[in-house]
Amino acid sequence: MDDNPHVRNALRVCLQMNQGHEVCGEAENGHDGMELAKRLKPDIVLLDYAMPNMNGLEAARLISASMPQCGMILFTMFASDELCTLAQAAGVRAVVSKDVGGVHALVEAIERITRGAA
Repeated sequence: MDDNPHVRNALRVCLQMNQGHEVCGEAENGHDGMELAKRLKPDIVLLDYAMPNMNGLEAARLISASMPQCGMILFTMFASDELCTLAQAAGVRAVVSKDVGGVHALVEAIERITRGAA
């Protein structure tokens, strides 16, 4: 989930280049993303923090309540210790910054969650 279509496209391309990863859906806001996650039941959901209609933490709380086994990653420009604490309480397993090297760190977080290490 990300409100920027260019970010969603870039993430989809990067993730699909890694074997074993399939992007099953995309959403431009937290509400649509939460509904899509409930319908598709993915293994991992990527959430942006700042999205229209519902932010990533609100969406994470709702997804976690209905799908506690779902691995969630918050991919955000606003990474901080406080946000990490709030994200963890909402059921997010990893917070990754959108800074330089963020996509590499995101792929690593997905791999950790897939292996059950996060």
